[in-house]
Amino acid sequence: MHLTIQRTKIKTLMLPIAMVGGAIFNPWMEYVTFLSPYLIFLMLFITFCKLKLNDFKPDKFEISLLLVQLLLSGIVYAATFFWNRTLAEGIFICVFIPTATAAPVITAMLGGSISKVATFSLISNAAAATLGPLILAAIGDHPEITFLTSFKLILSQVFPLIILPLVLALLLRYFTPKIHSKVVEMQQLSFYLWAVSLFIVVGSCTSFAIKNWTPDETGTMVMLALGALLVCLLQFKLGRTIGSKFGYKVSGGQSLGQKNTVLAVWLALAYLNPIASIAPASYVAWQNIINSWQLMRHQNNISQL
Repeated sequence: MHLTIQRTKIKTLMLPIAMVGGAIFNPWMEYVTFLSPYLIFLMLFITFCKLKLNDFKPDKFEISLLLVQLLLSGIVYAATFFWNRTLAEGIFICVFIPTATAAPVITAMLGGSISKVATFSLISNAAAATLGPLILAAIGDHPEITFLTSFKLILSQVFPLIILPLVLALLLRYFTPKIHSKVVEMQQLSFYLWAVSLFIVVGSCTSFAIKNWTPDETGTMVMLALGALLVCLLQFKLGRTIGSKFGYKVSGGQSLGQKNTVLAVWLALAYLNPIASIAPASYVAWQNIINSWQLMRHQNNISQL
């Protein structure tokens, strides 16, 4: 019992330590950033081993989330465009981008439905790949980028990290069930992989902000960071509200609130004012602070049972 409590305390402290450590050691992140996709792939593979093919059944829950995501992205852009176009572009991309590839992993740790988040992740990424090139060409600064080029680039950025671990997990389930069962028992490993990933992501985010900071744009960059915080809190809240109506409160919050910020930064740099990329870069920190707080609270609740 005492050992279990000690492990829970260690896990509770790991996430804030990882975030602070990443911020402190940000100058050296370029040497380890390449590990991020491999960590995400491994986390998703372990998590997806808990799923069966018939777990992927889109319904009103996913449709409601997608409609809110698309509608909200248009609202925040229209509401801020005439005040500050760069701010409008930055917070728009924070809302429009699809669910993070790691969202099913965090959902599993919080006791939510992995299948619902994984299903919405596929849907939202497909929507971003289809609608993104059209919308970003209309509002962005680089209309010369063709739809086909953008479509291929977005697909190459997101789908290998979602489809491949899922396919591998399903093949393992049906062809090597003994190995599959061993992987299923390794779910706790995802937490520690996430801590390492968090260290790298926060460090990379800090490094990106420092490198792109310019005195003349300080005011705009502060507004972008604060705007990212507001839409981050709003999306987690809306997602949990929608999810609670369908019995998927945790899954709703993670589906709508946890975003693929790496893709967002890339899209902002490719299509929009480069300064707008500070918003999704800040969103990295905000969503991970929220995730860390949720995970710590969840671990504390478990330890009290």
